[in-house]
Amino acid sequence: MRSRPARAVRRLAPLLVLLAALGAAIGPSAPAAAATPRILAPAPGCLYHAVYPGGITGEESDIRPRDVQAYEDATGHRATWVYFSNNWYEGETFPRATATWIRDRGSVPFIRLMLRSWAGIRNERHYALQHIIDGDFDAALRRWGRAARDFGTPLLVEYGTEMNGRWFGWNGANQGGPGLGPKRFRQAYRHIVTTIRGTGARNITWVWHVNADDAPAADWNRFERYWPGPRYVDWIGISAYGAQEPTEDAWPRFRPQLDRAVPRLVAMAPRKPLFLLEFGVTDGNPRGSAVTWADRALADLLGGRWPAIRGFSWWNETWQNDDDPAHDTDMRVQAIDGMPAVFASRLTDPSVLDRPVFGVDGDPRPGCPA
Repeated sequence: MRSRPARAVRRLAPLLVLLAALGAAIGPSAPAAAATPRILAPAPGCLYHAVYPGGITGEESDIRPRDVQAYEDATGHRATWVYFSNNWYEGETFPRATATWIRDRGSVPFIRLMLRSWAGIRNERHYALQHIIDGDFDAALRRWGRAARDFGTPLLVEYGTEMNGRWFGWNGANQGGPGLGPKRFRQAYRHIVTTIRGTGARNITWVWHVNADDAPAADWNRFERYWPGPRYVDWIGISAYGAQEPTEDAWPRFRPQLDRAVPRLVAMAPRKPLFLLEFGVTDGNPRGSAVTWADRALADLLGGRWPAIRGFSWWNETWQNDDDPAHDTDMRVQAIDGMPAVFASRLTDPSVLDRPVFGVDGDPRPGCPA
């Protein structure tokens, strides 16, 4: 989800089921071991269903159980993971409270590890990539990693969300320009993963997450330039949005975005499972119907147009763009006429998994529901 300057100005089965799946040996403070269970990517043809449920202030960190419940009630399906941001301008600590209630609901916490000093668009200086590479934040990263390890159950974590988009401070244009910026990103990503893994946090599945379209659309900024290598990445993620504001003068279609990006990602990392981590579209844009956009997107996903994709996560948020309520963005399934019926119908597809499956490397991949 690209940053929104107007919004930034405004400040910008229960736990027991999950623990049973992990095994009695895994406790909330047990040290990680080489065979620590993690969430498994499903078998080809099956797809996890998940959500970013929206929050209160737009910081993307203050989500609540009621937000998840509203989405699940509207769609009639549970969320495999619940996605949220851990903004370091709000504190450099592991978000245990949020991760705990997500786990208690039976979902996996998916944490966007956002090393940034504010929510707006600018060249990040404090958490600059070179400072990360130089080890300036190693102590904080180790504390974070130990807390993640002691959490004891599977986590999904990403750093550098949509690094090929100009709206985040870690984009190459903001961190040294062509050539140097992507190189620094690769080094910083590797450094973060290596440092946190060094604490024994083997319950983390590391995700590398691109935007479907490179912005700027220059050869030096192609997402391949930011690839840190297979040793540092477990899953790959992608974002693809329709119109994000009612006043937006374009209506980006879903299918062409993935048709362009998915083959590139598969060619780059053919052995890594791919997930649509963010997709959504606002209601109220006169250029198209949000319900039709979502229905066609789900039809393509569930119809197997991109066999490499193993799951999807809807961006279920509303936010204010200016002083005119008619211009508010609203992507919430529960708030858009006709949208709950689309999701409820499409998600009955037998390929959809709405509960996480856990195991260790080498275990059979979870199959589709019978």
